[in-house]
Amino acid sequence: MEQKSLFENEVNQPLASRLRPQSLDEFVGQAHLIGEGKILRRLIEDDKISSMIFWGPPGVGKTTLASIIANKTNSAFINFSAVTSGIKEIKTVMAQAENARKIGEKTIVFVDEIHRFNKAQQDAFLPFVEKGSIILIGATTENPSFEVNSALLSRCKVFVLQGLKTDDLVILLKRAISDKRGFGGQKVNISDEQLEIVAKFANGDARNALSTLEMVILNGNVAKDGEITVTDETLEQCISKKSLIYDKNGEEHYNIISALHKSMRNSDPDAAVYWLARMLEAGEDPLYVARRVTRFASEDVGLADPHALEIAVAAYQACHFIGMPECSVHLTQAVIYMSLAPKSNALYMAYESAKRDAIKELAEPVPLVIRNAPTKLMKELDYGKGYQYAHDTQEKLTNMQCLPDSLLGKEYYHPTEQGLEVKYKAKLENIKNWKKSHQV
Repeated sequence: MEQKSLFENEVNQPLASRLRPQSLDEFVGQAHLIGEGKILRRLIEDDKISSMIFWGPPGVGKTTLASIIANKTNSAFINFSAVTSGIKEIKTVMAQAENARKIGEKTIVFVDEIHRFNKAQQDAFLPFVEKGSIILIGATTENPSFEVNSALLSRCKVFVLQGLKTDDLVILLKRAISDKRGFGGQKVNISDEQLEIVAKFANGDARNALSTLEMVILNGNVAKDGEITVTDETLEQCISKKSLIYDKNGEEHYNIISALHKSMRNSDPDAAVYWLARMLEAGEDPLYVARRVTRFASEDVGLADPHALEIAVAAYQACHFIGMPECSVHLTQAVIYMSLAPKSNALYMAYESAKRDAIKELAEPVPLVIRNAPTKLMKELDYGKGYQYAHDTQEKLTNMQCLPDSLLGKEYYHPTEQGLEVKYKAKLENIKNWKKSHQV
């Protein structure tokens, strides 16, 4: 726990820390929140901050906005780290804040990485937020719907911060070169094209962009007069290995698997392969992807192309046998096949409909005619009485009742006109017509 120390300048700070904006006018990006007349800007400028959560990917300005609030507010400002602070520290500060409230003073508590607090730690804040003892500002890279207690979340306004655009990052990079807090006291030769490459490499992350720029400049060619020149070779060496933004346990994991599923459903093989590559190259378990593709084969293709399930299972087996990177081509085959296959969700809809009835009719007895009768008593109770063995008939059909009485006549499977399912639809209609004509 620290108080008003996070934002103090220190010697030899990283470039990103030295250049941290001190005002909204220096802040770049998030115009939907802090542009002229926007709600967050008005709250900050009018010093009317209420409890809130900043949600967004790394390096988009969550901590910087907290810093600006610290500079603008007339409140005591306390910084918490969710990594190092426990319930004891929370309660100590909350008691101080409650005493300050009684004499009319406000306390703002900033919690970085609030998603790292467990339920008990988050609950420790709740009564003080409710009473107005503190104004809580949390920052998180994770979806607060999943990571923040609902009671606490309901008392906070959530502001969604977006990844910075390439143009925004170029502005920051140029400022770093000209600003005295950055390299403004030195002569640096770096082209606009090179700056754009650094900005694109950062993928929306200002901290990443500034850290990369610092690395590039510190490794530049230095002339006798101290002038620094950044060559393409130096730039290439500094950005040769790029980490894809992908958290296998976080929200982006679910966003991207959703993108893959919906791209296949929309018969877009190019998009589907792109999202597949995004997952695999970021280190996703290929067996996880294969399981999802197998689910898709029945949920979204089904009997429109029964071969889809065979392809999916074969891809899963290939992933299991040989692993990455070789199995990427097998998953690509499966993903493209699913994208191009005729689509039917009739199997999925059939089960969901039957599931609703099954839950509602859990105690519904099995008709006697289709019960097994392995004992004498069961036979005496008419178990299996009147059972008709379909194989003994010429049509391989009987008019025997298989559904419970309360669900008699209920239909769950409604085949479509897609792909091979049109054949199954015709067959099902023939079966139904035969049973109607042979009703007793």
